[in-house]
Amino acid sequence: MAASSAPSAWCRGQKLLRCAARLDPATRRFSESGDKGWFRSLFVHKVDARKDAHSNLLSKKETSNLYKIQCRAEVQNRLHQDQDYPCEVVGSWNTWYGDQDQAVHLWRYRGGYPALTECLKKLNNNKEYGEFRKERAKMLVSRRNQLLLEFSFWNEPVPRTGPNVYEMRTYKLKPGTMIEWGNHWARAIKYRQENNEAVGGFFSQIGDLYVVHHLWAYGSLLSREETRNSAWLKEGWDANVYYTVPLIRSMESRIMIPTKTSPLQ
Repeated sequence: MAASSAPSAWCRGQKLLRCAARLDPATRRFSESGDKGWFRSLFVHKVDARKDAHSNLLSKKETSNLYKIQCRAEVQNRLHQDQDYPCEVVGSWNTWYGDQDQAVHLWRYRGGYPALTECLKKLNNNKEYGEFRKERAKMLVSRRNQLLLEFSFWNEPVPRTGPNVYEMRTYKLKPGTMIEWGNHWARAIKYRQENNEAVGGFFSQIGDLYVVHHLWAYGSLLSREETRNSAWLKEGWDANVYYTVPLIRSMESRIMIPTKTSPLQ
């Protein structure tokens, strides 16, 4: 990640993420643009220059999350419950709308990269996990992993009761714009807390770079529509859209249903 700028108060922790199993590729992509208030275009938002990495400026440091592929719930649950492994399942979903026949799993590795390395070493010596990987390989068309950090100004994902539908909105940003994105969303997140819909926000460190994932929870698709529409009634939300849309190269939305064993229901 390239060196850039932002307040040092954003350096609160690490999140490692790893994303998803694709069994059959089918993608729905959505583009959004917003141009609210021509008067705002007379003013350019400035970001102060600092000399530090994005991962230090934007992330939390005390924990880390990992998206990890899983096709059989039994193995995943045992790893989640085994205190000898420094990892825990945060959420598991199947895609409802978006990439079809895709599983998405979010793991938390408390301790960052050392915890991730420790867990991988133990898994390599786990015979049950080795058999699981052989069976899993028979089902997959492709899979994709990503390691990410969590934005410091987002909520820490915690278990939720359901039923909920989850939306993962993925933004591929223009290189060099991550700090500006963080500056705007550090202020804008307050407009999206009213219905407790904000679950987590992450940005990539390994895999596709300059990628942001925002994870939201809603009671239903109708609740999603109402919640998103209500944000436009709050002064300041239009400015966030106005300034962040030009930073985006492409974006994608997935609607996901939690599995029965997911802590995020």
